[in-house]
Amino acid sequence: MKITTELKVRTYECDSYGHVNNANYLHYLEYARGDFLDQIGFDYNKFVEEGYFIYITHIDIYYKWSARYGDTLHIETMPLKTGAVSGTMSQKVLNQDGKIVAEAEVSWACVNRESRPSKIPDAYKNTGLSPETN
Repeated sequence: MKITTELKVRTYECDSYGHVNNANYLHYLEYARGDFLDQIGFDYNKFVEEGYFIYITHIDIYYKWSARYGDTLHIETMPLKTGAVSGTMSQKVLNQDGKIVAEAEVSWACVNRESRPSKIPDAYKNTGLSPETN
């Protein structure tokens, strides 16, 4: 399942060259992952109350085109693989013209309150977090 999140570039996200500073893409991707979880019905607040967290373990970002102030960005998020404890998501940032601005692969892991790797609880496995459930 691919979920698309839309956002508009704000002035303070741009650098002196007039385009989005590369570090802001991490915020965009995080926002879109949260929206992805909301849209697939993954109750992250309940997940945390039950003593679990999703930690990002690795991100590869490939910058392809500059986004600028006022651009409307569309961030596509979809799961690539999910194991017992961890997984990988694909994220693509496109501008309003459909041009790819950035692409990322994001690895994550489920951890418990002690920050130890933990199996994803059964109640959360079939929510759309895994490509097999889509």
